[in-house]
Amino acid sequence: MGVFVFLPLVLPLTAWPVARLAESRLHPRVATLLLSGVAGVLGLCSILCLALLAIVGTAQLPGNPLPDGWSDPEVRSAVPHDEVVGKTAVGALAAAATACTALLLRHYRVRRATVRALRGLPGTQVAVLDDDLPYAHTLPGGRAARILVSTGMLAGLDSRERRVLFAHERAHLTGRHHRFLLLAGLAARANPFLRPLRTTVAYTVERWADEEAARAVGDRRLTARAVAKAALVSRPAPTPTMAAVGGEPGPVPRRVAALLGPAPVARTWPPTFTTVGMAVWTAAAGAALSAMSSANSAVTMFLILKTATPL
Repeated sequence: MGVFVFLPLVLPLTAWPVARLAESRLHPRVATLLLSGVAGVLGLCSILCLALLAIVGTAQLPGNPLPDGWSDPEVRSAVPHDEVVGKTAVGALAAAATACTALLLRHYRVRRATVRALRGLPGTQVAVLDDDLPYAHTLPGGRAARILVSTGMLAGLDSRERRVLFAHERAHLTGRHHRFLLLAGLAARANPFLRPLRTTVAYTVERWADEEAARAVGDRRLTARAVAKAALVSRPAPTPTMAAVGGEPGPVPRRVAALLGPAPVARTWPPTFTTVGMAVWTAAAGAALSAMSSANSAVTMFLILKTATPL
C-alpha cells in the first residue's frame, strides 16, 4: 500500500474549490445532492483509512488484543513509519468517533426537546407558538413532521410574506434537508478537511428552499423580500433547533441576490467542458478515487493479515 494508504485523508482538500463553484453555479438541489454525497463518501473512507492505520500501527505494541501474527514485519511494512502513524491514527479515530457521537446525541436531544415543547398543541402541520421572540424552523419526522413558527415572527410579516415563509419551511420538510445536513456534519467530524463542504451544504439547502418557495408563490422578488425581512426580525429560538445542528445557513445577502436574479436551471448534470462541469467531474472522481483507494487498502490489508494469522 505504501503512501497510497493516506490518500483518503488528503483527497478532501480537492473538494474545497468544488464547493465554491457548486454553490454559485449549480442548481441548489443538485449542489446539495452532489456535495453531501461526496462528503459522505470521503468521510467514510477517512474513517476506514484511520482504522487500517490504527490496526497496523498498534499490532506490535505489548498488551494489545490483536493476534500476534498481525505484528509480522510483512504487515508493518505495508504502512510507512507504522508505529508513529498507528498511534496518531488511534488518537484521530477516537476524536472522530467522539465528535460524530456527540453530533448524533445532540441531534437526538434537540428533537426530544422540540417534541416536548409541542405537547398540548393541535396536531396540525403548522404549529404556532405563542412567543414574542420571532423565529421559525421545522421538526422533521415523517408523518409527524411539523413547521414551528412563533407569533412574533408572524407579526413581523404581511400575509404574502407569510406564504413565502411557510413555503420555505415546507420545502425543508419535503426535501428531507435535515438528512443532508446531518450527513455533511458527520463527514466534517470524520475529517476536518470536509468542513467547507458542511458549510456549503448548510447554504445550499437554504437556497434550495428559497427556490422552492419562489416557485410556489410565483414571485421571486416577493420571496427575496420575505427572506430578507425574516432574517432581519428573526432571533435564535429559545431552544436549539435542527437547523442549528446542521450549521449556519449562510449569508442572507447572497441568498437575496440570487433570488433577485434569474431562476437557476435545474440541470441534473452540467456540460462537461465548462468550469462547473469540470468541477463536478473532479468531485465525482475524487470521491471515486478515495473509495477505490480505501477499498484497495482494506482488501490488501485483509489478505496480509489473513496470511500472517495462523489458523
